[in-house]
Amino acid sequence: MIGHLAYAAGSPCPTFVLDAGRLPRNDEALLAHLAEARRYLVSAGGAHVLKIALVEPSAHPMFDLDYRFVQALPGAPDRFDLRGSCGHSILSAVVAAARSGMLPRLVPGARIRVKVLNNGDSVVCEVDRVERDGAAFTVTFVQSAPVPFGELLPAGAPRTPLVAGVDRTEVSLVASANAYAFVDARELGVPDQAALFGAGDELLGRLEALRAAAAGRLGWPADGAFPKIAAVLPAEDGGIAARAVTVPGWHPSIALTGVVCLGTAVRIPGTVPWRIARENGADTGLLEIATTGGRTAVTAVTATPGAADGEGALLWATVARKSVTFQGSFVLTPLSHLQFEEVAQCLALSGAA
Repeated sequence: MIGHLAYAAGSPCPTFVLDAGRLPRNDEALLAHLAEARRYLVSAGGAHVLKIALVEPSAHPMFDLDYRFVQALPGAPDRFDLRGSCGHSILSAVVAAARSGMLPRLVPGARIRVKVLNNGDSVVCEVDRVERDGAAFTVTFVQSAPVPFGELLPAGAPRTPLVAGVDRTEVSLVASANAYAFVDARELGVPDQAALFGAGDELLGRLEALRAAAAGRLGWPADGAFPKIAAVLPAEDGGIAARAVTVPGWHPSIALTGVVCLGTAVRIPGTVPWRIARENGADTGLLEIATTGGRTAVTAVTATPGAADGEGALLWATVARKSVTFQGSFVLTPLSHLQFEEVAQCLALSGAA
């Protein structure tokens, strides 16, 4: 079997891309195979690769690619979380799928429509630029029908009180592209953007504890990867400053799904991000987000509140200027029985060319 590696700028690690059509459909058997693949990857120096994308051509006429995300967890090669998604890994999967022949060659203006099996998301990846070793995209998370704001609040309210150690604070639990807990950093004693970006292990530990409490509030495993968590406050140059947590530790920027979720949260009245955005006059139009890895931006488009219930709804969210570098293909020896070894070796060489 062939493994592919691709890196989306801003992600904490490359994504390990595999052909889902050659793997078992049963989760137990699938995860046993993925554990073998991880052991092989670790032995080859890839212990830092904790994102896995399973892709195949979609049978649905509206989509080009079916995508399933698997978050590998630190500690052991057989620890995984199947609950969420990853936007950076979607883009990495698109590039790898095109390199392997699963998709046509990418060209500027092409639109790859991806169905996310983890949560039902529809993602359109529009190619802006193609280079020898990668591509750049504009990414849009499209709703098949307007999603009322209330359905984006898994705890049932714009703000939810949580208790974690010495911290008793309110977070906003929002589910758009991924589930996130957003907390006002000032409630944790962090006064401004400089302090937020310079914070170390103490704040990281407090956020991880709040994340575990948020998982418990949703009935999810406390030691999993979801929901994600990010501390936010008004940015120095307008917009919102965000510091996010990933697996493991601080995120080098913020996840693509985190950008989408934060952009959505700003549009939902009463949430922590909505309140912070209003402080900076950033509650309408393009939202600029400052992170330790630079600035990014998102546009979340919402419907006018309906006369029936007075509640708005999400239509789509778009993030531009996302680039991916293809890092190569290789024969995945422990899973070579899933594909003729001679064919696998030839495909790996052609994919790396």
